[in-house]
Amino acid sequence: MRVLARRDPIDPLWREIVPQVVAGDLGDPAALARLCAGADVVIHAAGLVKARSRAAFDAVNVAGARRVAQAAERAGTPHVILVSSLTAREPGLSHYSASKAAGEAAMAAVLGPRLTVARPCAIYGPGDRELLPVFQAAASSPVLPLIGETARVSMIHVEDCGRQVASLAAAQPEGRNVALTDSRPDGYSWRELMAEAAHACGRRPHFAAIPGVLIRAIGITNDFTVLLGRTPMLTSAKARELLHPNWAVAPEEQSPGMPPSRYDLRTGFEATVAWYRSAAWMKH
Repeated sequence: MRVLARRDPIDPLWREIVPQVVAGDLGDPAALARLCAGADVVIHAAGLVKARSRAAFDAVNVAGARRVAQAAERAGTPHVILVSSLTAREPGLSHYSASKAAGEAAMAAVLGPRLTVARPCAIYGPGDRELLPVFQAAASSPVLPLIGETARVSMIHVEDCGRQVASLAAAQPEGRNVALTDSRPDGYSWRELMAEAAHACGRRPHFAAIPGVLIRAIGITNDFTVLLGRTPMLTSAKARELLHPNWAVAPEEQSPGMPPSRYDLRTGFEATVAWYRSAAWMKH
């Protein structure tokens, strides 16, 4: 296995893997050429999830993706997988979702049917910092928020996501977009998500519905902190993504023959909290 990295990937999660490291980044054509040389399949999973502007997102999620595609095309790589995001389905929601959709289009323009686009839904698991505040709140707060009663959110544990991407890599190029999800493609309600997060922390909280207008107001307020040099996760754009009513996965978005999920939401959340505690990310 060969990986492109700005530094050696020294991490306990890599203890059983000894990759060949190509030093460089998405802006280094020579490094990308070395990465793709002789490869049977290239998996492009790098991307920005937080940035201050659309231009900053595009510099990585679009221009970077295009350079990977061009390097793979020059190397004659028969199959390239782009690990994108289910949010690319709704490019009008945010700069992030728009950049992911544009990155898909940029790679497809270069590679055509040699490209398979994997669109994971919300990924969680060891090492994830984005959902950490949810579990910290579930462990300590007597009341947890609900963002709408009818919205659906599909989820996938990072290990299951990795197995599904590996399955796509072992198959023939699909030339299409494939959504990745767990055994509940219809998704979960926010009540289910928060209840399972609390259960994983050994808690039984009460719930309170949070008006969408309040979520939007917090996002708009956080937009102004960008001027102070911060890059908050809950911006007005992220609020639109959170409040979107349908992040379920339809049957036609899936690929047949994918490996079944090893984690349902309960076992996945329990394993995630156990990892947070072992890594001292959570005290409770």
